[in-house]
Amino acid sequence: MSLHEECGVFGAYASAPCDLASLSYYALYALQHRGQESCGLVMRTPAGFVSHKDVGLVGDVFSAQTLQGFPSATAAVGHTRYGTTGGSGRRNCQPIEVHHCGGDLALAHNGNLANAAALRAALERNGAIFHTSSDTETIAYLITRERLHAPSLVEAVSRVMLQLEGAYSLVILSDHRLLCVRDPHGFRPLCYGCTPDGTWLVASESCAIRAAGGSVLRDLQPGEILVFDETGCTSHREHCSSQAKTTCIFEYIYFARPDSVIDGVSVHEARIRAGEALAKAHPVDADLVIGVPDSGVAAALGYSAASGIPYGIGLMKNNYVGRTFIAPDGRLDKVRIKLSAIESVVRGRRLVLIDDSIVRGTTSGRIVRLLREAGAKEIHLRISAPPFLHPCYYGTDIDSEEHLIASRRTPEEIAAMIGVESLGYLPVSALPSLIGGHAYCDACFSGRYPTAVAPNTRKDQFE
Repeated sequence: MSLHEECGVFGAYASAPCDLASLSYYALYALQHRGQESCGLVMRTPAGFVSHKDVGLVGDVFSAQTLQGFPSATAAVGHTRYGTTGGSGRRNCQPIEVHHCGGDLALAHNGNLANAAALRAALERNGAIFHTSSDTETIAYLITRERLHAPSLVEAVSRVMLQLEGAYSLVILSDHRLLCVRDPHGFRPLCYGCTPDGTWLVASESCAIRAAGGSVLRDLQPGEILVFDETGCTSHREHCSSQAKTTCIFEYIYFARPDSVIDGVSVHEARIRAGEALAKAHPVDADLVIGVPDSGVAAALGYSAASGIPYGIGLMKNNYVGRTFIAPDGRLDKVRIKLSAIESVVRGRRLVLIDDSIVRGTTSGRIVRLLREAGAKEIHLRISAPPFLHPCYYGTDIDSEEHLIASRRTPEEIAAMIGVESLGYLPVSALPSLIGGHAYCDACFSGRYPTAVAPNTRKDQFE
């Protein structure tokens, strides 16, 4: 799997100053899988905003000394980033901070705007100056502009939502409140909960709320604005049901952590069902089913249960390899660094290898070579997603069909290229069974886009 991860957002609101730094650290650590480029935290203290942001993993950016240096705070907003619009430099670290006559603002964003280029161009023609190449700054600029005329921050955000097209789950910290926003399509997940002492929490995934010591209450509805302030929690739903719900199906297949629950559906169970459907669609005579860690494992269990072929652990993942690993000889084979085959398990066996997707085919080919070198007799690759045929404009980092191997080659041609005996994808028709009939977006598989698509959607369009 060579697809890039999504971003993760987090927020906390307490009635009195307390140690929100440690709580936020645990939550961001739980969201690390959604982005490893950079991370950041902005906290509201009695003296004003205090922030720390940098390129790197959560455990590297937030040392014990850094966390101890944060004062007590009443609210916080955090972010782990993989950039789908804009480069990976420090200037694009989030949360984005705005200091303005209308009040201070810190904003964290998960998603991607389909109309970012048009919005930014219009703002620039009216004199706006941008400091980042991220579409998140466009959202912050629009909110700041609307605050000058709207009677409240909530109304300003509501007006901005009418201008945005695409995916956005937002956590917004102001001088007096914390706002959480899920776009009217509900592309990206966002849920909230509470700790035993009454601190409100919001996060991209339920696993982060539990990691911070809270209990999950519910997911935000698509189009909902949730406000935390001194009066408690208030929901604004004027944008709910304004668009058809189209949650990204790939959240369940790959993006989300398996212990998360999105819109009432267990991610782990969805992947089990994907494996079961895959076994029915593409049966094969084999000795062992193995999964590519981590997101292929649950689907492998489902395939095994449905097919009757035993499940085994044939690939071991090195959990201590970061993105910055440098090979001493200058050569870098990320697959060999991160994965190794267990020879005693795979030697002489006919394997069903389960992975979550094929994008370009290079990673799959390297994994197959690892298993061949370990003595696998046959390898039948099964993918727990349909083939990627179209770009995604809502947060998945694929901006051109030329990068998608399935758009240029048949399954038989791909199988021959990566060196497997057979290849089978999850049928598009099986997707509803994964999440119990909930509405979803499958544009990357079907080409059916829920919104209009701009002509220029390259990741580096603002560089």
